[in-house]
Amino acid sequence: MRLEQLEYLAAVTQHGSLRRAAEQLHLSQSALSEGIRGLERELGVALLERHRSGARVSREGRDLLPLMQEVLAGVARLRDAARDRASSSRTIRVGTVNAGTSALLVPAVRELGAARPTTTVDVATMLQSEIHDGLLEGRLDVGLVNVFPGDDIPAELDRRVLLRGTPAVCCRTDDPLAARAEVGVEDLRARPFVAMRPGYLMHRLTSRLFGDTPPPETFATDGAEMGKVLVATGTGPTVLPDYSIVGDPLEQAGVITVRPLAEAVPPVLMVLLRRRSDRVPPAVADFEEAIVRLANHHAERAPVPGERSALPSTAAGAP
Repeated sequence: MRLEQLEYLAAVTQHGSLRRAAEQLHLSQSALSEGIRGLERELGVALLERHRSGARVSREGRDLLPLMQEVLAGVARLRDAARDRASSSRTIRVGTVNAGTSALLVPAVRELGAARPTTTVDVATMLQSEIHDGLLEGRLDVGLVNVFPGDDIPAELDRRVLLRGTPAVCCRTDDPLAARAEVGVEDLRARPFVAMRPGYLMHRLTSRLFGDTPPPETFATDGAEMGKVLVATGTGPTVLPDYSIVGDPLEQAGVITVRPLAEAVPPVLMVLLRRRSDRVPPAVADFEEAIVRLANHHAERAPVPGERSALPSTAAGAP
């Protein structure tokens, strides 16, 4: 008895005829019929009723079908288990907008490496739309993004909030802005500014804050990590989620600091995304568990300021 013979009968039952089953299985009708004849000879039971107009599953075949389906389901579970076993030695592909790199991503990668020495993590910095596409198309396993409450996330993606924070000003500790209790948009507009490129959440926010009058000199960059480096080298301040600044090595070393914005801004969330699936590979599940645990610990150690009210509806819009 061969496994494909059971699959042949299940296909005939599902599709209602030898012809349609053969088309779905990409077999000739004669090959499909002969495969089922071999199973009939082995079992000593007529599984099909054959007529000039076609063939259909016999009563005996229908009686035996549940047992055959149990066998096929067991084989499917075995294959899944073997695939999960093999996936313990795999590469986890992570797309990030540099969300929580210092606080969460690096420690999670280090923790996973200690627990699963044969698993590697491939981290790519991408725009949020690229992360969505990569997850939906199976090119990424996990995504880390920043969102405002109410932002659209594809329904096919599972999402888990890791951190809640507030957009804030990141500046050097020797910058005059660091002496302020809070920093206003006019303070930022009057000097060189480090902006995120279009496609990043903070680009949307600062475009709304500055409206039609941006700073006279702007340096555009990709992601929070490069933004903080430019701030540290004296290029100018930037606006980032506060959880991206607090605890960063540059902040801990006393090079950069965080100051609240004077203007009302919406809260910002760091979210972990993964494509919906009934079976999550163990390595991916371990990575997700590690980063969620680190996020909970980070939130306990460094509570973020209270959420402010959202931007007024009269603010200039930006995509």
